[in-house]
Amino acid sequence: MEVYFTIEKTATAEFKDRGSKFLAYAWPVKTVDQVKDCLQEVKKEHPKATHHCFAYRLGTDGLQFRANDDGEPSGTAGKPILGQIDSKQLTDVLVVVVRYFGGTLLGAPGLINAYKMSTAMVLQLIPVVQKNVEAKYYLSFDYTILNEIMTVLKQQNCTVFSQELQLFCAMEIGIPKAVQELTLLKLNDIRGLEIKKI
Repeated sequence: MEVYFTIEKTATAEFKDRGSKFLAYAWPVKTVDQVKDCLQEVKKEHPKATHHCFAYRLGTDGLQFRANDDGEPSGTAGKPILGQIDSKQLTDVLVVVVRYFGGTLLGAPGLINAYKMSTAMVLQLIPVVQKNVEAKYYLSFDYTILNEIMTVLKQQNCTVFSQELQLFCAMEIGIPKAVQELTLLKLNDIRGLEIKKI
């Protein structure tokens, strides 16, 4: 069975080093737009902070990621944050660390340690969850066959991402990769159902 690890709720942690304060925020995210919204939220909450450094990894293949130093010396903030996300093998996660400068220079090794520690602390506060890798499909059908479709989706542990239930219905679903073939066979047996891969 193909699985991935992520977090399902947000958390905040604080780390202090020689007068500087590091506030770490972690969010479960699915898209770059969600990442942008979270970053705006933090910048509004901490407009006087010297740096808003972050890293994220998205997607079940983990190929979409970014590490940002936000003015800190190159490689001293974003990479240590991403390193902590990767050490727990997480995806669909954003960590933002806000820094308030305390007057004492930490130097590159000190900064790397501070960003690493604050990220480790916030990620320890959130339980890691295991999820099935899913293939996404779009279903369109007449309302009269809704019960048949829902029965198959429940039996196969599918996820319903969105649904529009009128006389004519539409649904976006996720089918666990491990049962994808069998689920599609069962769904294709239902007359009047149209299935498209997203």
